[in-house]
Amino acid sequence: MPKIFEIFGYRVDDDSPEAESGRKAARCPFMGCDCDGGGNRYLSQIDFDDLRYSEELKDYFEGRESVPSGVCSIQPREGRRPWIVCPRRLLVLGREGVGDRAHQNFAESMLMRHSGFSPGERLGVWPEVKVRHVSGSGDARKSFDYTFDYVVMPLRSIEMELAGSIVGIGRESRLREVLLAASFSLSRRDGVEYVDDFPQGDPLVVEIMTSSTSGGNKRKRTTVPQAFEDAVLKGIEGHTAPSINYRQVWARMVSQLIVKSEAGAEWGGKTVWILQDALADYISSSTALNLRRFRSDRTSEVNIMSLSYGDAYEAGHEGVAELTQGELFSGPARPPGSSSEQGFQDMIRAPTIPPKNVLLRSLALRRRVNTMNAP
Repeated sequence: MPKIFEIFGYRVDDDSPEAESGRKAARCPFMGCDCDGGGNRYLSQIDFDDLRYSEELKDYFEGRESVPSGVCSIQPREGRRPWIVCPRRLLVLGREGVGDRAHQNFAESMLMRHSGFSPGERLGVWPEVKVRHVSGSGDARKSFDYTFDYVVMPLRSIEMELAGSIVGIGRESRLREVLLAASFSLSRRDGVEYVDDFPQGDPLVVEIMTSSTSGGNKRKRTTVPQAFEDAVLKGIEGHTAPSINYRQVWARMVSQLIVKSEAGAEWGGKTVWILQDALADYISSSTALNLRRFRSDRTSEVNIMSLSYGDAYEAGHEGVAELTQGELFSGPARPPGSSSEQGFQDMIRAPTIPPKNVLLRSLALRRRVNTMNAP
């Protein structure tokens, strides 16, 4: 049965003083601050005024009015690879400087190695960037409305007038107010006013995809908050976690993979999707896309960076485990030539089609609910 593997960055069965201290503080070691619930966010928040939760749990997190269910990963079965369910567990770029945080050095360095940026180049990081655009009108109206996990861009000093044309604000006093509110600094050189550290150049779009969980069963105490409470108080054997919703995570990813990759390329940069090797293997087994055929050491139109626990999930490991193995899969969105070639659009095709008799067998083993006469 599924078990929570890591809570607040530490294995549930890690009873070291370091792990216990980290759990009691409800801190995310990957962000370097309090856990924000990660992929579960507000849906998993536990309010201690809620009588469904025990006084024992409230005492464990002494002094707090609420706590997020800080579940990082779930292990479907003993001895199997855990599935990461929190995007913070894979990579965090929105806190502190790149390379300054503990436990994600491998992922950061691998991403930067494939970013295309020059060594030492000054970069800005923007999280959860919403981009909306409408073109055409009437029947020809087209819209683009997507939110990007992170956008990383080089920083430059540009003239205030150019910044105004980009932002779309012509009145100088209003422009200056908006830029200062966004923490840009202004400077004047040779009588010309500049906006410093303004985003210019080719973007790196970073999308982080983790697994989803099933809703769980309240009666069996397998919802995320219930499983979290039992894991904290009763340990690895005293809880049951919700299962992994494999199909939902694939559906979320496939609906955005090509579009966001095309956008990054159109803007002169690239998009890199970061996910876990368990999810990469699932995609290869459940769609017509065999990711292993796209293993590469350089980026292309579509890019997937797969990270792995390696053997760090095996029994006996203490402390926060860094994901220290990874592979890059890259290639075209569409096959450039014959139908025998593969592109990433094959992710929306079936890996295999069962014979018709398989369908007929399924029908024959179920009672029909109605009969109809065709008009």
